[in-house]
Amino acid sequence: MTNTGAKIEVLHPQGQADIRWLQELWKSEWGGDIMLSRGHVYRLVDLESLIAKVDGQFVGAATYRFDDNGGCELMSINATNPGGGVGTQLLQAVEDEARAAGCRRVWLITSNDNVEALRFYQRRGYRIAAVYPGAIDEARKIKPAIPLIGNHGIEIHDEIELAKEFGVC
Repeated sequence: MTNTGAKIEVLHPQGQADIRWLQELWKSEWGGDIMLSRGHVYRLVDLESLIAKVDGQFVGAATYRFDDNGGCELMSINATNPGGGVGTQLLQAVEDEARAAGCRRVWLITSNDNVEALRFYQRRGYRIAAVYPGAIDEARKIKPAIPLIGNHGIEIHDEIELAKEFGVC
């Protein structure tokens, strides 16, 4: 389903059906209910989340967490049918949540093969903040399901941190 003028509704999960859908999304997109970022393991149930719906149908989700340094880490974002504006709406909603919580920035980690994500975030004001060579090789020791070869046949080895600064709130 693409967004053909239908209103995208972004909200926090409202009940068990929303939670089950989010769990299934994580399982299919991320290989389970854990995410690794900068050497730390996070579980879906410990993160904040938003879901997107169009006409009552699930079309995407984002998960995030507030860090101890005045930031908000975007842990995952998924649109079931990319290109319809769902990812942009979810990202804006996470940024709004971060600002409301007093965060100075939103940041995320992606893998070196994820050129689509690099394009998506940079077009929305995110900048490359750091590169962590070999970080995914280390993460693979904790989560062996991380593939060796990723998008476009690119070997996956490195984490790339992107960030969007809000300045003084």
